[in-house]
Amino acid sequence: MSDNENTPTLTRKPLGLKRSVDAGEVKQTFSHGRTNKVTVEVKRRRALKRPGEEGHSAPEPEVEVAAPPPPPAPPPPPKKPVVKAPAGETPQERVARLQREAEEERLRLTEEQTRRETEERAQALEEEKRRAEENRRAAAQEAAAVAAAPAEPEAKAEEAVEAAEGSEASASAEGDEATPAAAPAPRKFTPVARPEVKRPEKKRDDRKQQQQQQPAGRGHVDDRRRGGKLTVNRALNEDEGARARSLAALKRAREKERRAHMGGMSQPREKQVRDVIVPEAITVQELANRMAEKGADLVKALFNMDMMVTVNQTIDQDTAELLVEEFGHNIVRVSDSDVDIDTTEDVDSEETLQPRPPVVTIMGHVDHGKTSLLDALRGTDVVRGEAGGITQHIGAYQITTKDKHKITFLDTPGHEAFTQMRQRGANVTDIVILVVAADDGLMPQTIEAIKHTKAAGVPMIVAINKIDKPEAKPQKIRERLLEHEVVVEAMSGDVQDVEVSAKTGAGLDELIEKILLQAELLELKANPDRPADATVIEAQLDKGRGPVATVLVNRGTLKRGDVFVVGNESGRVRALVDDKGQQVKEAGPSMPVEVLGLGGVPNAGDHLTVVENEQRAREVATYRQQQATAKRTATAPANLDAMFAGLKSDVKEFPVVVKADVQGSAEAIVTALHNLSNDEIKVRVLNSGVGAITESDVTLASASKAPIIGFNVRPNAKARELIARHKVEMKYYDVIYQLTEEIAREMAGVLGPLRIENVVGRAEVKQVFPAGKRDKAAGLLVLEGIIRKGLYARLTRADVIVSATTIASLRRFKDDVDEVRVGLECGVVLADTNDIKAGDHLEVFEVEERERTL
Repeated sequence: MSDNENTPTLTRKPLGLKRSVDAGEVKQTFSHGRTNKVTVEVKRRRALKRPGEEGHSAPEPEVEVAAPPPPPAPPPPPKKPVVKAPAGETPQERVARLQREAEEERLRLTEEQTRRETEERAQALEEEKRRAEENRRAAAQEAAAVAAAPAEPEAKAEEAVEAAEGSEASASAEGDEATPAAAPAPRKFTPVARPEVKRPEKKRDDRKQQQQQQPAGRGHVDDRRRGGKLTVNRALNEDEGARARSLAALKRAREKERRAHMGGMSQPREKQVRDVIVPEAITVQELANRMAEKGADLVKALFNMDMMVTVNQTIDQDTAELLVEEFGHNIVRVSDSDVDIDTTEDVDSEETLQPRPPVVTIMGHVDHGKTSLLDALRGTDVVRGEAGGITQHIGAYQITTKDKHKITFLDTPGHEAFTQMRQRGANVTDIVILVVAADDGLMPQTIEAIKHTKAAGVPMIVAINKIDKPEAKPQKIRERLLEHEVVVEAMSGDVQDVEVSAKTGAGLDELIEKILLQAELLELKANPDRPADATVIEAQLDKGRGPVATVLVNRGTLKRGDVFVVGNESGRVRALVDDKGQQVKEAGPSMPVEVLGLGGVPNAGDHLTVVENEQRAREVATYRQQQATAKRTATAPANLDAMFAGLKSDVKEFPVVVKADVQGSAEAIVTALHNLSNDEIKVRVLNSGVGAITESDVTLASASKAPIIGFNVRPNAKARELIARHKVEMKYYDVIYQLTEEIAREMAGVLGPLRIENVVGRAEVKQVFPAGKRDKAAGLLVLEGIIRKGLYARLTRADVIVSATTIASLRRFKDDVDEVRVGLECGVVLADTNDIKAGDHLEVFEVEERERTL
């Protein structure tokens, strides 16, 4: 450094590097008064010196054969010359120069370190090669010694080890006394440091006896010589390694010996011939599974038949027969209809039947007290859980009477939209309770329930409800039932009737007695010891549990783990939940349970059948799905002409997307919406499903400009984002008649107000004369009514409409008038038409707009 740099100033401390060995500090100055202090470190590396130089402690010499002299130590790094700062250097230039010098010094040290590491790595590699060569020579000498004296290998090995240990000890002692320059004495071999291994404690006599039994001599080749390098550790641990062999290795060795004793040729296993069931269409992989063959072998055989197929490709029955015969199996042909399950011929014998609880369905008009009656029987409150106080689903419950008898109740909706749900209830039931309000009489849904009951051939019990009201007239109800051929016992008929009050509980015990009496007359029995056969009462898509179906077991016992087919879906029973929310292991006949583990949501009314395995279940479900697809496509237009003919129709469409909480509600909503259609507008249900509103529903509704109808469901998070983005119209409901009323108003709004034409007058054109440059005026004789200015007019010629227009000008002689009455003559100018001839007729009418209702 120069003297100018060491001169202190009045403003700041002079900038420079500390002269210490460890570090130096540099202060940087930037614009806006910012400063920064940088620490520059210089790390010194320990210099390697030759042995004997000052500061070097010679290590103890190792005893090795022909050890090369140690490599020369690298020369110490040259000292960096001190560069004096030029005079007149600014602080910024000084900082930049110091940083540049520090970077150059770092690069130089890095290069030196890399060069030293490369040299050390090369020396270590050379040393490793030298040691490996010495070990190889030593191992060869040991192997030769062992081969020369095979009777005592262990003793020789021990002597060699002891000799090696003694030699090493003596060599180390001599090395301590000798100077570093003294050369070690040459030895036969150099022992290599190895990890200490415990020798197995085994009798030497046994090993010697086994070794003596082996043939000795030059012609015998020891197996140990084939295994590569033989070391002392390997010679000592040979027996221990044999004991550590796995059981599978021993089995393979025994099998190898057995094949060797049998002449070296293994006898081929006898091929198992199978009866392969082949439907009309089957995939190559499925056929391979049924034949217990490899799929690749079948594909290869098809390639030889000049058929380029893959394992996932479907082949016909004839091709499958060729493959089955090619591999030596027997084919069993079945048709597609044989794949499906036919339960009509599966009848249980009389010896296996046991009594079962009766299934009772409660039917009637809406608000006649069906659910309240069931609530009184169960002792729980079901009505509070239903929106608007009306039942929207089929509820299935089982109660136990005081006499320990079990009765299963099905509560069906009474609203007109749930016709199919009531019909399902009548088809799966044993007894129908027809609930009629004593103060209201017979209603449309009551009459419909009577028809369903008669069609199903089910006995009926009439429960006249609400007898606690003062305006109740039970006798009038009995008389009204005669109109529909329902004769109660009080009227000398065969239909039981009972007066009850769900509010006060009156007559409930008598109702239960009549149910048990009717069940005893029916002699209800079923076989519980067989695979279950059930009917789906209701199905829904639960957010946490997935597809859930409420089923009523008809016969057999449904158990957890059973594989089943229900409608177009298949699955395995994951859990069974009874009507009280408790999980059960099995469900017997006439027991309603919720089934979890379905592959999808089935339709209400589908039959559930337990099958033997999952393969059979998938096969039946696939066949049913194909049949459903074929049925849907059969209703599509046959050609383009039929499709365009449907598009040209004047009937407007009202597209909707329907999502409901359960399958029965979705089915009822679709039916109710179709009933709203007429000759002018019809409802087109783009999609109806069960579960929450998803992104696909929103995308479909957005593309079709259709509203989404949600019945007791809401959209998920992603669907809500799409709804806000695409401005899709959402409609949420929990009562079905509110839904139908609002959709009816929406459809009426699409059609617009109802236009009604009222004819005001008629006139005949007597003469036509010009009026102005382009218009023509018609001289009229009013035949009926009046002709008024500004009204709509329709010009006809030979009862054919020529033009529909309005009356722009009306004159009588030369005066403008507002109207001309019957029997008078006048002149008119029609707007937007000059096609007027004598003899034409003019019909004048006015249009009245009214609110449209469907």
